[in-house]
Amino acid sequence: MASTGVNTSTRRRVYVVGVGMTKFEKPGRRDDFDYPQMAKEAATKAMQDAGVSFEQIEQACVGYVYGDSTCGQRAVYELGLTGIPVFNVNNNCATGSTALIMGKQFIEGGLANCVLALGFEKMSRGSLKTTFQDRTNPMDKHVMVIANTFGIEKAPMAAQMFGNAGREHMEKYGTKPIHFAKIAHKNHKHSTNNPYSQFQDEYTLEQIMNSPKIHDPLTKLQCCPTSDGSGAAILASEEFVRRHGLENQAIEIVSMEMATDLPSSFKDDSCIKAVGYDMTAKAADRAFKNAGLSRDDVNVVELHDCFSCNELITYEALGLCPPGKASELVDSGNNTYGGKYVINPSGGLISKGHPLGATGLAQCAELCWQLRGMADKRQVSNAKVALQHNIGLGGAAVVALYKKGFPNQSRIQAFATSASTEDKFQSAAIFKEIKSNLDKDGAAWVKKMKGVFCFKVKANDGTEGVWVVDAKNGSGSVKFGVEPKGDVTINMKDDDMLNLMLGKLNPQQAFFQGKLKIQGNMGLAMKLREFQSAAGKSKL
Repeated sequence: MASTGVNTSTRRRVYVVGVGMTKFEKPGRRDDFDYPQMAKEAATKAMQDAGVSFEQIEQACVGYVYGDSTCGQRAVYELGLTGIPVFNVNNNCATGSTALIMGKQFIEGGLANCVLALGFEKMSRGSLKTTFQDRTNPMDKHVMVIANTFGIEKAPMAAQMFGNAGREHMEKYGTKPIHFAKIAHKNHKHSTNNPYSQFQDEYTLEQIMNSPKIHDPLTKLQCCPTSDGSGAAILASEEFVRRHGLENQAIEIVSMEMATDLPSSFKDDSCIKAVGYDMTAKAADRAFKNAGLSRDDVNVVELHDCFSCNELITYEALGLCPPGKASELVDSGNNTYGGKYVINPSGGLISKGHPLGATGLAQCAELCWQLRGMADKRQVSNAKVALQHNIGLGGAAVVALYKKGFPNQSRIQAFATSASTEDKFQSAAIFKEIKSNLDKDGAAWVKKMKGVFCFKVKANDGTEGVWVVDAKNGSGSVKFGVEPKGDVTINMKDDDMLNLMLGKLNPQQAFFQGKLKIQGNMGLAMKLREFQSAAGKSKL
């Protein structure tokens, strides 16, 4: 990949300050899951995570592969109609990360201070198919490599391309089918701890190897499914981060590079190169060089495991091990918890799912949660540097390196962000009701309350959940699992909080009985009755 000639020292630093995603679903499983709805869910979660309103976003980069033109605008209209530019992105399976790198470039080039990167996909069931038959297929050169090497067989074309790359690796380096199966076994196991994953089932190696054969050496459980879903990230400049006090959650994109196919992709008659090995290697080398980091600095990786064969090949392309040594990396356990790297802690595409436009942004979300210490049961111990890899045949390879933007700031308390963790608290319903009120008339609530309320709630098993209700800035927000910081902090047990907010527990009695503990602005604490009144009038 040739140098762009741009002086990287003049680029502004770029941070991810908020992430969000939907649960990835089997296509058509949910009736209420058209692309505007799924995009709104992911983007709203990201804005709430960042504590920003849609009015603060200056540009939107929106990625999808299947759909009519300007679906990006229609998705963004669900968030507001502020007239900002919306850029539609389509780069095959690398679409989400392409939207991300575009947003990053807007900020590092000084064109914006706050950008939304959004991706979504509403897919059809079954393997991917060509849409247009009356024009040149953009992957005709790639398919020709397959025809010249192993020949074209009766199987889904994507499975043939990546499966043949696996065959080539076996012939060249002695890799065995069990190595690919071990990768699928690892990723399915990782997904059991991810509430956003399309599949959360663990399988034995035998089950994986004996599942229906798709294209040798790939079986069904080694192939990613088609999926519906969305992911989003809020990107910000350093100026924006500091102005809004987001240092504790800001994850810096230290380096992010994109490459496309090289002459070797087609001239060498190599299936490994045809599915992106060389463009991945180019993007990775450039990303590490620009970041001033080495492969040994990396702790956690989200990479493009559309098929188990591709994950193994990508270990070598990224430089995580020497060429021909990926099977040894698999056998050593250095690709999972307790090893040198934890690769695809989310479950990867194989288990989490692969809604094409959302995949790169879901990878970004997972890595940000890992670096913030908020990945719950998936948490990688002492994660400091994260690596992302996303490819789209035809072709685009995106490689990014992330680390905590302001490591000297106090570390965010490691609360989980998953819906399942939040829902273990009875009082979660109260905060959903408060959020609903803010969504309807946030400006009026901010005018009335003028404060940030931190609620520390303890469940029966001793687990503590934190909600921060911002009724002071913009149109207000409700965030779960963030740093416990506010103008006033309220400490209560879960059942007491529920009863208090429903008017079943007298605040004064609760205070004197030690059930209600208050720190900070007592005047603001007196305004709790406003939240109490709103909850009492609801259908809870």
